[in-house]
Amino acid sequence: MPTHVPVFIATTLLLAMLPGASTAMMIRQVLEGGQRTVRGTLAGNATGFLLWSTAAAAGLSAVLLASPRAYAVLRIAGGIVLMILGVNTLRTALTAASTSTRPPREDGRRTGFAGGYLTGLSTNLGNPKAGVFAVSVLPQFVTAKGPVFLSTVALGALWALVSASWYLLLTWAVGRGRALVSRPTVLRGLSVTTGVVLLGLGAAVAAGV
Repeated sequence: MPTHVPVFIATTLLLAMLPGASTAMMIRQVLEGGQRTVRGTLAGNATGFLLWSTAAAAGLSAVLLASPRAYAVLRIAGGIVLMILGVNTLRTALTAASTSTRPPREDGRRTGFAGGYLTGLSTNLGNPKAGVFAVSVLPQFVTAKGPVFLSTVALGALWALVSASWYLLLTWAVGRGRALVSRPTVLRGLSVTTGVVLLGLGAAVAAGV
C-alpha cells in the first residue's frame, strides 16, 4: 500500500466527521425518512464525491475556480439547495408534530431510495467546498507514477467509501437512539435544530463565508 493512502484516509475521515451540511442532512433523513431513504442518501452522497473527483481529474473544477462568475453561480445554487432542505425540515417539524411518532413513510416525494438518492446527490454537488477539496487536496495525494487521471478517480472512490462508512455509522447510531427521542416534543426539537442548521449553512455557502 502506498504511504500516502493511509494519510489520505485519515484526512477524508476527519473531514467527514466535521459537523456540516452532510451531517445535518443525514440526521434529517433518519428522522423523517426510513432505512431505504437513508441508503439512497448515502449512495447519492457517495456519487457526488465520485463526480467531484472525476471533474477534478478532468480539470473542470479548476475551470470553475478560475472563473469567479461560474464559481459564484455554483456557490449560490448550492446555498439555495441547503436552504430549501432547511425550510422543508422546519415545515415538517412545525406542521406534523402530531404524527412524529408514526412509522416513517417509505414513499412520497422526499422518501424512498430514489428520493434519498436525489437529496444526497444534490446536497453534495451543491456544496462548492467539496469541489475546492477535490481540486486542491486530491492532487497532493496523487503520485507521479502511473496515470494521473485514473489515480485521481481512484482516490475519489476511496474518498466516497470513507465518507459513506462514517455516515453509515452515524445514521446507525442516530437510528438506534431514536427510541430515546420518540417523544413528539423532543423529535420536533431535533428536527427544528437540524432545519436551522441547514438554513444557516445554506446562507453561509451562498454568501461565500
